[in-house]
Amino acid sequence: MKKVLALVLTLAMLLSLAFVSTASAAEITDLRTYETTAREMETWNIHSSQLANDLNVLCNLIDGLLTNDAHGALVGNAAKEWYTEDGGKTWTFVLNDGMKWVDKDGNEKADVVAEDWVTGLEWVLNFSKNGASNTSMPIEMIVGAADYYEYTKYLAETYQRIVDDGVTVPDELRKYIDPSCFDTTVFKEMVGIATPDEKTIVYTCTDELSYFPSVATYNCLYPLSAKLIEEVGVEGYQGITWENLWYSGPYTVTSYVHQNEKILTANPNYWNADNIKRFNTVTIKMVESQDVAYNLFQTGELDHVTLTQSTLSTIYASESHEFHNNLSEARPTKYSYQIHLVYDKNNEDGTKDTNWNTAIANEAFRLSWYYGLDLTPYLARTNAINPLACQNFVYTGNAVSVNGSGVDYTQMVRDELGLQYSNETYARVDAEKAAAYKAQAMEELTAKGVTFPVEIDYYIQGNSQTAKDSADTLAQVFSDCLGDDYVKLNILTYVSSPTNEVRIPQLASIYINGWGADFADPINFLGQETYGEDNAYYSMNYSMINNATDEDLIATYTEFTQMVNDAKAITDDQDARYAAFAKAEAYFLNHALAIPCNYEVAWELTCINPYSKVYSAYGIQAYRYVNWETNDAIYTTDEVAALAEAYNSAE
Repeated sequence: MKKVLALVLTLAMLLSLAFVSTASAAEITDLRTYETTAREMETWNIHSSQLANDLNVLCNLIDGLLTNDAHGALVGNAAKEWYTEDGGKTWTFVLNDGMKWVDKDGNEKADVVAEDWVTGLEWVLNFSKNGASNTSMPIEMIVGAADYYEYTKYLAETYQRIVDDGVTVPDELRKYIDPSCFDTTVFKEMVGIATPDEKTIVYTCTDELSYFPSVATYNCLYPLSAKLIEEVGVEGYQGITWENLWYSGPYTVTSYVHQNEKILTANPNYWNADNIKRFNTVTIKMVESQDVAYNLFQTGELDHVTLTQSTLSTIYASESHEFHNNLSEARPTKYSYQIHLVYDKNNEDGTKDTNWNTAIANEAFRLSWYYGLDLTPYLARTNAINPLACQNFVYTGNAVSVNGSGVDYTQMVRDELGLQYSNETYARVDAEKAAAYKAQAMEELTAKGVTFPVEIDYYIQGNSQTAKDSADTLAQVFSDCLGDDYVKLNILTYVSSPTNEVRIPQLASIYINGWGADFADPINFLGQETYGEDNAYYSMNYSMINNATDEDLIATYTEFTQMVNDAKAITDDQDARYAAFAKAEAYFLNHALAIPCNYEVAWELTCINPYSKVYSAYGIQAYRYVNWETNDAIYTTDEVAALAEAYNSAE
């Protein structure tokens, strides 16, 4: 009898363990993720945004033509097929059936049709509606796009002069000279986009562009319903909110509290609901810092967290820590971070910061930073265990482009620079060169009236202790590597909006920002830094190089811009194109016009299989919350390693 009872108890225990094991392996149905408050959205307009803060959300709300899978391969999204019949001069995309525009509650508003891509591209290229946002790619690639942009810019500026002169333009004339009133009639006559029927879109490229389909993952080629514009107006769409936005993607937004949280809910009328896996809801909590996120993870309120230096070190050092066996090194993001230099900085009273502007225009001053700054302690703020995994020596992100011999483009740039990765030292540092350039800069700049130490104004969010700790580390790097007699990093703060409080008034000396490719070509990166071009994002919004007055600096930028444009003109030989871009990028870096800083290779605790997410070196698709594999128990280090092995063996 005792033996029977023992067997029964043993069986019961095994069943109990099996139940626990099964329960712990359950999929998450309602995802809980986060962003820091410094990364709050600035617009709900997917056509005007160029910020990951916005696009990480918006890519879930509207379907573009193509997306990527977990290995980065192009796959259909709104388009079920795409092809070229002439070597890449024209590209045809055929849409899926049954796609609908809906409101935030999932109520149908209109069919998604080919003409929506015409309306969307017209919006992007219409200067009066969209400024220069997201214009660089279509202007370079689509026939007539540059002409239409310049046409609308000319009309907008002419119309504004008329208005400024106090002339009232009658409505019947305004529609001909105010491009904000334009429909797509003139646009279709000028630009290489056609819609033979409601399901077909044909783009005519400026040349045979094999990489054009990769652009179809990006928001410059996203759809826009003309019926939405009729409903809210041009100004209404410029300032569109989540409440009056139309949705065609896997989720709608059902709740939004600024700097608090967003709730994405599975679109009840999503056309592709039967073929992709979605969460019922995705709650994006806004937190002041990664430390706050870690606290929420500990209490079970988040499903993943990226670890700060101190938290990672604590967990890693203690084998008895509850999360010690759950640590995993995150996959590198697509972003390449740079120390972006500002060439036209203002003081707080609006006057020019002459001391800084003169100093940063001096090439020896910049090169002393380039060779002198050992950023290893700063990299440890992201990856305390393996900081040199984050080191970055080029501008372009990894894996964006590969030449015909299988060599990654970034390796081509490093070859031009004569730099190779080292697992033991920060490879770019050359103390002898740095000291020589420092002495040269101090002599040349003293003669121009510059006073030392040159003050560097660096802004962080005021309520983030993590940002403060990182900035303190950076300040110490400047002090240790370059000397307090030479430079001083001032850590200043903004309250909520770095754009309005810092960037627009031009108060910062430097920014540390990351840029990710929008499509599979190096022009993504280098095209953001050219001189005198409206669509060069960093030149127009951060470095302010177009306002610079130093002749030598302008000459250097002009030469770089010519090299970029010469490389861009090579469309019939991909290897030659990449080689020319690599020389242009090396020129940019050899003159230290920006200083490569780091890649993001952090450590995390997660209930999400990182190898099930969209993963691509370009585009805006990485944050699409579809087809994710999850576990309501935290993955162990060994489990993540096994997932990585399975993923890599499937490539």
